Amino acid sequence: MKDKDRAARRRIWRRIWHYLRHDRLLMGLSLLLATVTVALSLVIPVLLGGAIDRMPGIGQVDFAAVIRLLLQAGVCAGVGALLQWVMTTVNNAVAFRVVRDMRRDAFRHLQQLPLSRIDRHPIGDIVSRLVNDIDQFADGLLLGFSQLFTGVITILGTLVFMLSVQPLIALAVVLLTPLSLVIAPFISRRSFRFFREQSEARGEQTAFIEEAVTHQKVVQTFGNEAQTAAQFAALNEQVRVTSLKSTFFSSLVNPTTRFVNNVVYAVVGLTGALAALGGGITVGGLSCLLNYAGQYAKPFNEISGVITELQNALACAGRFFELLDLPAES
Repeated sequence: MKDKDRAARRRIWRRIWHYLRHDRLLMGLSLLLATVTVALSLVIPVLLGGAIDRMPGIGQVDFAAVIRLLLQAGVCAGVGALLQWVMTTVNNAVAFRVVRDMRRDAFRHLQQLPLSRIDRHPIGDIVSRLVNDIDQFADGLLLGFSQLFTGVITILGTLVFMLSVQPLIALAVVLLTPLSLVIAPFISRRSFRFFREQSEARGEQTAFIEEAVTHQKVVQTFGNEAQTAAQFAALNEQVRVTSLKSTFFSSLVNPTTRFVNNVVYAVVGLTGALAALGGGITVGGLSCLLNYAGQYAKPFNEISGVITELQNALACAGRFFELLDLPAES
């Protein structure tokens, strides 16, 4: 089952790339904007740490230097916010263009399907794949663009900056990092199957609702109200169970990565304080390291959420491609 799910995810990613490759330039621009935004955010702790070091005691404050450093930090924050907005706009453009192309291809394909194949698939399920599943896929794709690029670059960038400030503390952080890298993929692989079952159950429910509402007069004519209600209750329960399973497994990622991140922050704080007492680092440097520890930990929480949404998006994309794979009339 694991190999089957892994192979299914690879096939889906290859087909998604077929749609993404037309926007390679925009994706490259998004990656560049993410890099610059992260670089600016990583410079701010250095500037603030420098400002702290210029206030060693009463009557020893270098106000000119402090004001200059604070202004530089403010400029970095302002430019970073502007670039973040541009990056979000670019990501939205890519995601919605992909969704547009997917719906266009699917609708064209439907026009070429023989009626016999359409009749074998409930109309509500087809509508669910074209509307609900693609919307879920778009949400996951947007989250991946917005947070995955930025998160990975932030993790790498903070490690580089921490190495430049205090290599030994950075080494301790690196040794603890594999805990997060092991936990998140372990859970996400299992959540993919449940998200797929949830999408299928939701499609069946949508199809049943569409048919029941459309043929309500027929149901009443033959007195099948109770039977129809019982069938809907069974489908509704199936959606509830699959939704709970997918939510339960996906929700395990964030608390576990948060625990690891808190351990990282505590280790940085403790080792940094000992280094400051021994004169190995300034108070401003310690403040800088603690800022970096927080910035380093945050992406792991965001990426864990992205991984969860991507599993849901992959499951929905898989159902969409199943519709696209129905043989058309020759």
